[in-house]
Amino acid sequence: MQKRWVLLKKVNDYSLDGLKSVVDEGFALLDKKPKGKVLIKPNVVFANKRYSQYAFTNPDLVGLVVDKVRQLGVSEVNVGESGGFAVPTRMNFKESDYYEMGRAHNVPIVDFNEDKYVNIELKKALYHKTMRCPRLIHEADFKIWMPKLKYHICCEVTNALKLNIGSLLHKERMFYHDDRLNDKIVDILEVGYPDMVITDAVTIGHGFESCAKPFHLGAILISNDPIAADVVAAQILGYKPEDVRHLKIASGRGYGSIDPSSVEVLGDVSIAELAEKTKGIVSEFQDIQKLDTPIRFYEGTGPHTGDICYGGCMAAVKGCLGTVDARRPGSVKRAKKGAIVTGIYEGDVDAGDGVCLLIGDCTEVKGSIKARKVKKVKGCPIGAVQLTGILPLTFGMPTPLLDMRDAYNFTTNSVVKIWHKIIHGAF
Repeated sequence: MQKRWVLLKKVNDYSLDGLKSVVDEGFALLDKKPKGKVLIKPNVVFANKRYSQYAFTNPDLVGLVVDKVRQLGVSEVNVGESGGFAVPTRMNFKESDYYEMGRAHNVPIVDFNEDKYVNIELKKALYHKTMRCPRLIHEADFKIWMPKLKYHICCEVTNALKLNIGSLLHKERMFYHDDRLNDKIVDILEVGYPDMVITDAVTIGHGFESCAKPFHLGAILISNDPIAADVVAAQILGYKPEDVRHLKIASGRGYGSIDPSSVEVLGDVSIAELAEKTKGIVSEFQDIQKLDTPIRFYEGTGPHTGDICYGGCMAAVKGCLGTVDARRPGSVKRAKKGAIVTGIYEGDVDAGDGVCLLIGDCTEVKGSIKARKVKKVKGCPIGAVQLTGILPLTFGMPTPLLDMRDAYNFTTNSVVKIWHKIIHGAF
């Protein structure tokens, strides 16, 4: 195996000179140089000009990497991503200025969902055994993953490995996105194993990762190995590597040691210094029970593993509430009283004189329910976008679905997406 290293560099802001110096240093450390068809995959899970500008990889940083790869003699470079489920990725590209960056650097910005794909078998997978693999990933000779470092509502940390959820087309994104999510992340690593990782940690995100709240960390992470990159990223955010479930699973499947001593850390700032800066961060929505709201939450187990269904309907609940609160801060705190149940809950549920929502096909209460009204919402798992028309109205919060600007952008970009899929035969 190659020697695994992570370069940690101080970067005060997104000024191009400082970013370029770090990018140049990272590429100089590589044993394997970019060649052939190069794919750059950033994190563009969601973006909104008014309330979500800290969830995605900075486009100027991506543009610098595009230029650097070309300077090394590579002629074919693409930037590709599949954003959050049910939202047209091209809408996120527009709201994050990725199309503007693409024009400035003359590089294609591709929504995987609008392009061709190849059906492949994942031989190491536990659950996600087949995949509609985007053409750009399947054909890439050199992969550069460019995550945005963030806390995650159900997977502790999102960095190199978690970025692979964006390798999936929307048709398959929600497969096994339940109490099997961490295994699914490692399943996709078989296809999405990058040659290089460049992490935007200048401003990191906490809270709900798709509408992340900003925290200035002032660093860039570069590595030649995704496991090594996540070992360091986990420690920076205050986790032991073995406490990040998908990282522990990946090591168990033979993808590499997660012992911190197995990774050589280079650069001008230490893990300890960066971890000290993040020590006081409380990432809202990671523990739904600590959320400041009159809504009570009852988390049941999933039907597949017997564990809490952290990545299924409760993740959608967190995502919906996180979006509502980002758009209208304080909405969750001012919500009407009630209760939300997900999964198979052993015990009694008390919604007071409010509504009790049972969310998900498998959800049931093996006990009594006290509520003015009980409603069942079907789906397995249901998506956060689907819940934005249900939760806010049930609990007296403003819904993004009534935002005319966002509704217009969603509709027009959905139509363009369908047209491009027809052109490229991506159905």
